[in-house]
Amino acid sequence: MKRRHIQYTVRSVPPQIDQIIRRRAQKEGRSLNDVLIQCLATATGADGEQPAFHDLDWLAGTWHSDPKCDKALADQRMIDAEAWL
Repeated sequence: MKRRHIQYTVRSVPPQIDQIIRRRAQKEGRSLNDVLIQCLATATGADGEQPAFHDLDWLAGTWHSDPKCDKALADQRMIDAEAWL
């Protein structure tokens, strides 16, 4: 059975992304199509690799207690009853 390939049309590609993809294709001596398919495979995890997430995981667990900071936060959380009258 012949495997069917699907064709996409992508619109409004930002110039910065276009430059990056074109440079990568030129540097690696590959077609734009090949580079785009590899980018899609990597981004979706279809290449077997976990997609790289650039979030705040590196920050988790880095909090250090600081009494001055704790006091400042406590002061900010105080409700001024007179302001609400």
